[in-house]
Amino acid sequence: MSELAALLTPELPLWEMVLRGSAVYWFLLVVFRFVLRRDVGSLGVADLLFVVLVADAASNGMQGDYKTLGDGFVLLSTLIAWNFGLDWLGYHVKAVSRFLDPPAEVIVKHGRPVHRALRRQMITLEELGAKLREQGVEDIAKVRVARMESDGQLSVSTYADDKQDKPRQPPPRTGSEAVK
Repeated sequence: MSELAALLTPELPLWEMVLRGSAVYWFLLVVFRFVLRRDVGSLGVADLLFVVLVADAASNGMQGDYKTLGDGFVLLSTLIAWNFGLDWLGYHVKAVSRFLDPPAEVIVKHGRPVHRALRRQMITLEELGAKLREQGVEDIAKVRVARMESDGQLSVSTYADDKQDKPRQPPPRTGSEAVK
């Protein structure tokens, strides 16, 4: 029984492990949010960060780099708490949401690329063309607006979309239908 207790009892002070996990989480979140380019993907930056850190923390705990499983559990719990807390705050507090998720950025407007936005996002015209073709748009001139969303996805609205979205006008009523 004492071997099991030694395996589960954290070797480092709990506060130190929470502090280490928090420091790494926040450092990488800021780097991913403000330094690295957004890339097309289905995971948000915070989600990707969480997956990477959890994988590393779990790996260290399983491989024995920590002296006890308790050390790994404390670090994993810290990362889970930060991820859940930021998701909760992002949902309830608009300022936190704006910090965690960059706003959508217009990269094509009225059929013309917005070069300043493309430079900021580090997207070449060739990459833009490829992403537009993935959306079924062969000619950039047909794009009313294209935005790089906060999750890295490209959303495209074409002039053809505007024509299809207009509601059809009902036919004018004749005299007998108007009375009903």
